[in-house]
Amino acid sequence: MTGSLDSAPIAPHAAADGVSVRRWFAVYGLYLLAAAVPLAVLLGREPWSWADWLDRPRQLLPATSPAVKLLAFAVYISLCCTFLPLPANWIVAAVAMRDTAVADTLWGTTLLVAAVGALASTVANLNDYHLFTWLLRSRRIGRVRRTRVYRAAARWFARSPFFLVTLFNIIPIPVDVIRMLATTFRYPRLPFAAANFLGRFVRYGVIAGVTWSLGREGKWAVLALLATAVALGAAKVLPGLFGRIFTRGANPPAAEVSNTAYCPEEIEP
Repeated sequence: MTGSLDSAPIAPHAAADGVSVRRWFAVYGLYLLAAAVPLAVLLGREPWSWADWLDRPRQLLPATSPAVKLLAFAVYISLCCTFLPLPANWIVAAVAMRDTAVADTLWGTTLLVAAVGALASTVANLNDYHLFTWLLRSRRIGRVRRTRVYRAAARWFARSPFFLVTLFNIIPIPVDVIRMLATTFRYPRLPFAAANFLGRFVRYGVIAGVTWSLGREGKWAVLALLATAVALGAAKVLPGLFGRIFTRGANPPAAEVSNTAYCPEEIEP
Protein backbone atom coordinates (compact mmCIF):
# COMPACT_ATOMS: atom_id res chain seq x y z
CA MET A 1 0.00 0.00 0.00
CA THR A 2 1.03 3.63 -0.28
CA GLY A 3 1.94 3.77 3.39
CA SER A 4 4.68 1.20 2.85
CA LEU A 5 6.25 3.36 0.18
CA ASP A 6 6.06 6.51 2.25
CA SER A 7 7.80 4.77 5.15
CA ALA A 8 10.90 4.10 3.04
CA PRO A 9 13.92 6.25 3.99
CA ILE A 10 14.07 9.32 1.79
CA ALA A 11 16.64 11.55 3.47
CA PRO A 12 17.24 12.42 7.10
CA HIS A 13 16.71 16.03 8.15
CA ALA A 14 14.48 16.66 5.16
CA ALA A 15 13.52 20.16 6.32
CA ALA A 16 16.99 21.62 5.79
CA ASP A 17 20.29 20.16 4.63
CA GLY A 18 22.44 22.24 7.00
CA VAL A 19 25.20 22.51 4.40
CA SER A 20 27.00 25.79 3.68
CA VAL A 21 28.13 25.60 0.06
CA ARG A 22 29.81 29.00 0.21
CA ARG A 23 31.82 28.09 3.30
CA TRP A 24 32.99 24.83 1.75
CA PHE A 25 34.26 26.48 -1.44
CA ALA A 26 36.07 29.08 0.64
CA VAL A 27 37.87 26.20 2.39
CA TYR A 28 38.48 24.52 -0.96
CA GLY A 29 40.00 27.71 -2.37
CA LEU A 30 42.37 27.97 0.60
CA TYR A 31 43.31 24.32 0.15
CA LEU A 32 44.20 24.83 -3.52
CA LEU A 33 46.16 27.96 -2.65
CA ALA A 34 48.09 26.10 0.06
CA ALA A 35 49.10 23.47 -2.51
CA ALA A 36 49.59 25.70 -5.56
CA VAL A 37 51.86 28.33 -3.96
CA PRO A 38 54.59 25.94 -2.76
CA LEU A 39 54.25 24.06 -6.05
CA ALA A 40 54.95 27.25 -8.00
CA VAL A 41 57.90 28.08 -5.73
CA LEU A 42 59.42 24.62 -6.10
CA LEU A 43 58.90 24.63 -9.86
CA GLY A 44 60.71 27.96 -10.05
CA ARG A 45 63.76 26.34 -8.45
CA GLU A 46 63.96 23.59 -11.05
CA PRO A 47 66.74 24.08 -13.64
CA TRP A 48 64.37 24.07 -16.64
CA SER A 49 61.68 26.33 -17.99
CA TRP A 50 58.00 25.78 -18.70
CA ALA A 51 58.86 25.53 -22.39
CA ASP A 52 61.18 22.64 -21.59
CA TRP A 53 58.38 20.95 -19.67
CA LEU A 54 56.07 21.21 -22.65
CA ASP A 55 58.71 19.97 -25.10
CA ARG A 56 60.02 16.92 -23.23
CA PRO A 57 57.95 16.06 -20.14
CA ARG A 58 58.88 12.37 -20.17
CA GLN A 59 62.58 13.17 -20.04
CA LEU A 60 62.24 15.76 -17.27
CA LEU A 61 59.76 13.95 -15.02
CA PRO A 62 62.27 11.41 -13.62
CA ALA A 63 64.60 14.27 -12.58
CA THR A 64 61.83 16.29 -10.92
CA SER A 65 61.80 16.36 -7.13
CA PRO A 66 59.28 14.12 -5.33
CA ALA A 67 57.74 17.16 -3.60
CA VAL A 68 56.87 18.74 -6.94
CA LYS A 69 55.38 15.48 -8.21
CA LEU A 70 53.25 14.99 -5.10
CA LEU A 71 51.99 18.60 -5.05
CA ALA A 72 51.14 18.53 -8.76
CA PHE A 73 49.46 15.16 -8.24
CA ALA A 74 47.42 16.52 -5.32
CA VAL A 75 46.29 19.64 -7.20
CA TYR A 76 45.26 17.67 -10.29
CA ILE A 77 43.34 14.99 -8.38
CA SER A 78 41.59 17.68 -6.34
CA LEU A 79 40.06 18.98 -9.56
CA CYS A 80 38.74 15.61 -10.78
CA CYS A 81 35.04 15.39 -10.03
CA THR A 82 31.70 14.82 -11.75
CA PHE A 83 31.50 18.45 -12.86
CA LEU A 84 35.09 18.40 -14.17
CA PRO A 85 35.55 14.78 -15.32
CA LEU A 86 39.30 14.73 -15.84
CA PRO A 87 40.95 11.29 -16.17
CA ALA A 88 42.81 10.42 -12.98
CA ASN A 89 44.36 6.97 -13.30
CA TRP A 90 47.06 8.10 -15.75
CA ILE A 91 48.62 10.52 -13.27
CA VAL A 92 48.48 7.90 -10.51
CA ALA A 93 50.50 5.60 -12.76
CA ALA A 94 52.85 8.45 -13.75
CA VAL A 95 53.98 9.04 -10.15
CA ALA A 96 54.27 5.29 -9.48
CA MET A 97 56.46 4.11 -12.38
CA ARG A 98 59.88 3.04 -11.12
CA ASP A 99 61.77 5.67 -13.12
CA THR A 100 59.39 8.49 -12.14
CA ALA A 101 58.11 7.32 -8.73
CA VAL A 102 57.85 9.58 -5.69
CA ALA A 103 59.84 7.12 -3.55
CA ASP A 104 62.61 4.56 -4.00
CA THR A 105 60.69 1.51 -2.76
CA LEU A 106 57.48 -0.29 -3.63
CA TRP A 107 55.85 0.30 -0.25
CA GLY A 108 57.04 3.89 0.02
CA THR A 109 55.60 4.74 -3.40
CA THR A 110 52.37 2.83 -2.77
CA LEU A 111 51.67 4.47 0.59
CA LEU A 112 52.56 8.00 -0.56
CA VAL A 113 50.49 7.81 -3.73
CA ALA A 114 47.57 6.18 -1.91
CA ALA A 115 47.53 8.71 0.95
CA VAL A 116 48.00 11.88 -1.12
CA GLY A 117 45.64 10.67 -3.84
CA ALA A 118 42.95 9.62 -1.36
CA LEU A 119 43.08 12.98 0.44
CA ALA A 120 42.92 14.97 -2.80
CA SER A 121 40.16 12.79 -4.25
CA THR A 122 38.11 13.14 -1.07
CA VAL A 123 38.33 16.90 -1.43
CA ALA A 124 37.16 16.63 -5.05
CA ASN A 125 34.29 14.33 -4.08
CA LEU A 126 33.23 16.78 -1.38
CA ASN A 127 32.97 19.34 -4.16
CA ASP A 128 30.47 17.03 -5.82
CA TYR A 129 28.62 16.61 -2.52
CA HIS A 130 28.20 20.36 -2.08
CA LEU A 131 27.34 21.07 -5.71
CA PHE A 132 24.73 18.29 -5.77
CA THR A 133 23.33 19.64 -2.49
CA TRP A 134 23.04 23.11 -4.02
CA LEU A 135 21.29 21.72 -7.12
CA LEU A 136 18.85 19.68 -5.01
CA ARG A 137 17.66 22.85 -3.31
CA SER A 138 15.84 23.61 -6.54
CA ARG A 139 12.24 22.45 -6.24
CA ARG A 140 12.29 20.98 -9.72
CA ILE A 141 15.46 18.93 -9.14
CA GLY A 142 14.56 18.14 -5.54
CA ARG A 143 11.44 16.32 -6.74
CA VAL A 144 13.67 13.34 -7.49
CA ARG A 145 13.38 12.44 -3.81
CA ARG A 146 9.67 11.77 -4.32
CA THR A 147 10.12 9.32 -7.19
CA ARG A 148 9.59 5.60 -6.83
CA VAL A 149 13.05 4.86 -8.26
CA TYR A 150 14.76 7.06 -5.68
CA ARG A 151 12.78 5.59 -2.79
CA ALA A 152 13.77 2.08 -3.84
CA ALA A 153 17.41 3.15 -4.20
CA ALA A 154 17.30 4.92 -0.83
CA ARG A 155 16.05 1.79 0.95
CA TRP A 156 18.89 -0.20 -0.64
CA PHE A 157 21.48 2.48 0.22
CA ALA A 158 20.26 2.82 3.82
CA ARG A 159 21.17 -0.79 4.59
CA SER A 160 24.92 -0.19 4.32
CA PRO A 161 25.79 3.36 3.21
CA PHE A 162 29.40 3.48 4.41
CA PHE A 163 30.27 0.18 2.75
CA LEU A 164 28.61 1.15 -0.54
CA VAL A 165 30.37 4.53 -0.75
CA THR A 166 33.69 2.84 0.03
CA LEU A 167 33.15 0.06 -2.51
CA PHE A 168 32.18 2.37 -5.36
CA ASN A 169 35.26 4.50 -4.71
CA ILE A 170 37.42 1.43 -5.29
CA ILE A 171 35.82 0.48 -8.61
CA PRO A 172 37.11 2.55 -11.59
CA ILE A 173 33.83 3.72 -13.11
CA PRO A 174 33.33 6.95 -15.12
CA VAL A 175 30.22 8.14 -13.24
CA ASP A 176 29.84 7.47 -9.53
CA VAL A 177 26.08 7.09 -9.11
CA ILE A 178 26.52 6.20 -5.43
CA ARG A 179 28.03 9.63 -4.78
CA MET A 180 24.90 11.25 -6.23
CA LEU A 181 22.68 8.90 -4.23
CA ALA A 182 24.57 9.61 -0.99
CA THR A 183 24.14 13.34 -1.49
CA THR A 184 20.47 13.05 -2.36
CA PHE A 185 20.00 10.86 0.71
CA ARG A 186 21.79 13.55 2.76
CA TYR A 187 24.32 11.05 4.06
CA PRO A 188 26.40 13.00 6.65
CA ARG A 189 29.58 14.54 5.30
CA LEU A 190 31.99 13.06 7.88
CA PRO A 191 31.26 9.38 7.12
CA PHE A 192 30.92 10.30 3.43
CA ALA A 193 34.43 11.77 3.47
CA ALA A 194 35.82 8.85 5.51
CA ALA A 195 34.34 6.29 3.10
CA ASN A 196 35.68 8.22 0.11
CA PHE A 197 39.15 8.37 1.64
CA LEU A 198 39.20 4.67 2.49
CA GLY A 199 37.97 3.61 -0.95
CA ARG A 200 40.35 5.86 -2.87
CA PHE A 201 43.26 4.84 -0.62
CA VAL A 202 42.68 1.23 -1.66
CA ARG A 203 42.12 2.19 -5.30
CA TYR A 204 45.22 4.33 -5.72
CA GLY A 205 47.30 1.99 -3.59
CA VAL A 206 46.45 -0.94 -5.86
CA ILE A 207 47.17 1.09 -9.01
CA ALA A 208 50.49 2.34 -7.61
CA GLY A 209 51.58 -1.09 -6.39
CA VAL A 210 50.70 -2.84 -9.66
CA THR A 211 52.30 -0.08 -11.74
CA TRP A 212 55.53 -0.18 -9.73
CA SER A 213 55.67 -3.97 -10.00
CA LEU A 214 54.62 -4.41 -13.65
CA GLY A 215 55.67 -1.13 -15.26
CA ARG A 216 54.11 -0.73 -18.69
CA GLU A 217 51.87 -3.71 -17.98
CA GLY A 218 50.19 -1.71 -15.21
CA LYS A 219 46.92 -1.95 -17.15
CA TRP A 220 46.31 -5.08 -15.08
CA ALA A 221 45.60 -2.70 -12.18
CA VAL A 222 41.99 -2.39 -13.39
CA LEU A 223 41.49 -6.14 -13.04
CA ALA A 224 43.16 -6.01 -9.63
CA LEU A 225 40.72 -3.29 -8.54
CA LEU A 226 37.74 -5.28 -9.78
CA ALA A 227 39.01 -8.37 -7.96
CA THR A 228 39.43 -6.33 -4.77
CA ALA A 229 35.89 -4.96 -5.08
CA VAL A 230 34.46 -8.44 -5.68
CA ALA A 231 36.32 -9.80 -2.65
CA LEU A 232 35.04 -6.99 -0.43
CA GLY A 233 31.52 -7.42 -1.74
CA ALA A 234 31.62 -11.15 -1.10
CA ALA A 235 32.99 -10.61 2.41
CA LYS A 236 30.09 -8.26 3.12
CA VAL A 237 27.27 -10.26 1.52
CA LEU A 238 28.09 -13.93 2.06
CA PRO A 239 28.10 -14.02 5.90
CA GLY A 240 24.67 -12.38 6.00
CA LEU A 241 23.38 -14.65 3.25
CA PHE A 242 24.52 -17.81 5.02
CA GLY A 243 23.16 -16.45 8.29
CA ARG A 244 19.72 -15.93 6.74
CA ILE A 245 19.78 -19.42 5.24
CA PHE A 246 20.62 -21.03 8.58
CA THR A 247 18.09 -18.84 10.41
CA ARG A 248 15.37 -19.72 7.93
CA GLY A 249 16.10 -23.41 8.39
CA ALA A 250 16.00 -23.11 12.17
CA ASN A 251 12.94 -20.86 12.44
CA PRO A 252 10.92 -20.55 9.20
CA PRO A 253 7.94 -18.56 10.55
CA ALA A 254 10.14 -15.79 11.99
CA ALA A 255 12.09 -15.55 8.75
CA GLU A 256 8.91 -15.24 6.72
CA VAL A 257 7.63 -12.42 8.89
CA SER A 258 10.95 -10.51 8.71
CA ASN A 259 11.10 -10.81 4.94
CA THR A 260 7.80 -8.95 4.47
CA ALA A 261 9.26 -5.61 5.61
CA TYR A 262 9.74 -4.33 2.06
CA CYS A 263 7.54 -6.79 0.17
CA PRO A 264 7.03 -5.55 -3.42
CA GLU A 265 3.33 -6.45 -3.30
CA GLU A 266 2.83 -3.86 -0.58
CA ILE A 267 4.08 -1.03 -2.79
CA GLU A 268 1.21 -0.04 -4.99
CA PRO A 269 0.90 3.04 -7.18
